[in-house]
Amino acid sequence: MKSLFKAVSLLSCGLAYLASPAFPQASAQEAPVHGLAMHGAPALPPEAPHLPYADPEAVKGGSIVYGLTGSFDSVQPFIIRGSSPFWVIRDLAFESLLTRNHDEPFTLYGLLAESVETPEDRSWALFTIREEARFSDGSPVTPEDVIFSMEVLRDQGRPNYGSSYRKVSSVEKVGERGVRFVFGEGDRELPLILGLMPILSKADWEGKDFSVSTIRPALGSGPYVISQVDPGASLTFRRNPDYWGRDLPINRGLHNFDEVKYLYFRDSNALWEAFTSGLVTFRHEQSAERWAQGYDFPAFRSGAVERGEVVHGRPTGMRGLVFNTRRPLFQDRRVREAVSLALDFEWLNRTLYYGAYARIQSYFGNSALGCDSGPADEAERALLAPYLGELPEGALEAACAQPVSDGSGRDRTRLRRAAALLREAGWVSQGGVLKNAAGEPFAFEILTSGVEEERVAGAFAQALKSLGIQMRARTVDAAQMAARKNDYDYDMVFNFWALSLSPGNEQTLYWGSAGREIPGTRNYMGVASPGVDAMIQALLEARDRAPFEAAARALDRLLTANQYVVPLWWEPTDKLAWRKGMRRPEKDPLYGYRPEVWWSEAP
Repeated sequence: MKSLFKAVSLLSCGLAYLASPAFPQASAQEAPVHGLAMHGAPALPPEAPHLPYADPEAVKGGSIVYGLTGSFDSVQPFIIRGSSPFWVIRDLAFESLLTRNHDEPFTLYGLLAESVETPEDRSWALFTIREEARFSDGSPVTPEDVIFSMEVLRDQGRPNYGSSYRKVSSVEKVGERGVRFVFGEGDRELPLILGLMPILSKADWEGKDFSVSTIRPALGSGPYVISQVDPGASLTFRRNPDYWGRDLPINRGLHNFDEVKYLYFRDSNALWEAFTSGLVTFRHEQSAERWAQGYDFPAFRSGAVERGEVVHGRPTGMRGLVFNTRRPLFQDRRVREAVSLALDFEWLNRTLYYGAYARIQSYFGNSALGCDSGPADEAERALLAPYLGELPEGALEAACAQPVSDGSGRDRTRLRRAAALLREAGWVSQGGVLKNAAGEPFAFEILTSGVEEERVAGAFAQALKSLGIQMRARTVDAAQMAARKNDYDYDMVFNFWALSLSPGNEQTLYWGSAGREIPGTRNYMGVASPGVDAMIQALLEARDRAPFEAAARALDRLLTANQYVVPLWWEPTDKLAWRKGMRRPEKDPLYGYRPEVWWSEAP
């Protein structure tokens, strides 16, 4: 048996993809093509037999059981109402016109659509649906379904759908199987974004209220159908034996398990117990402490459970403690910097996590898109020139970096700097309590969910106490957390934004100014910055890789320098554990672990 985790360096692979082979010079395009890249041309030819990280000989059959914490009360994943396992349902049961190759930064290939056509300026896009494309009930996927999906998602769906679809000025059916979108504003990513939108059945929603959460599984075209729903407890998918796309080259070696099940648990400890006992059969480990010391249970010692790591080339993203700048307390950047200085990451990492983590320096760190690579270059400075008032002094002259402590847990130099910033902002210590000019104490609440967040919050609260700041931790369940994050009802909250090598329209959802007021976005810190908005627009308008990377670094610098988040940690590998008998291909994609390529050795 081949080694399940042969060492593969995807970091070097990632650098290779940023070089010329994956980004050949794009030429003018106005003819149907098999794939579409954000920058340059697709790496895979039309005759590619399968994705480079999929094994077409993978065995079909068997089952896999994942575990999640929290709960759910709906399987309507396309609205913000209710608590739904969004990505679980979206990935398994619903398809889009195009699909990703996770071995390229951002290139899409035909799935429901056999081809896409767009001019060089990408002012419109024409998708031609495959004649054989079918929903799981056998009904054909039609242009009418695509147009219905646009209209209902735009008007009643999650905010990200509306923000993209509202850029469409017109849509029309072309021939028997074509759908043409015309765009009302410049956005070179929009054809790709529309290519990834879920396609719903118009007939399935006839006479039903799309805006209401429900446990009725909607009709999709994907490789799996929902076979059993136990709200709050489990969700089971069955592989559709009549799946229309099972023989497409883009799907060879994917979707191998006959049954995929998700079990829900009240907290991370209960989920861990379920894995060690065999109730859950696959685990993506998120705890460095547990990875270092926790895998000493009978099933692992006997070899019934195996584990390994997959190196990835993704940006670090941003995991951290988020200031809600909608609150007056956190509107002053100096206050946010002072509070951030109180977190001693080096002590936290050594004491709680055995030194296993590296600290996040910026949002797009670990990539050519990150401002952690050095001072702003000429292109970045030109982009930021109109917005220098949004940056603190010296922000262009150095790489983005978080301060390093002495690791004592009480670095006096940093605490003195924090106290000075607080005084500048009008906060003074009175009897050990920090107060403003009105005599109000500096006190706030952080929302937590799970033991890990509670531990970090507890350590942070002790550090803040030395500055005269009172931070209270409030633990809420998953449903409360989702509701309060949707409404921005918190002072501070934990969050993780996973970021890609090709950021685009989703950046508006994450940090666009409109999200300061509109509920349901992921602008949890309440950014309202003309500079940030301009850098996002520059990302979307860039036609070549060099200006695109400059815009990303400029965006990264604005976000990092303004201290919206207290950064925590990232890991250069995906840590995985599984019940013996599961396998995956030897080659790993640029983006790391992908669940759809695994299979059961003896189903």
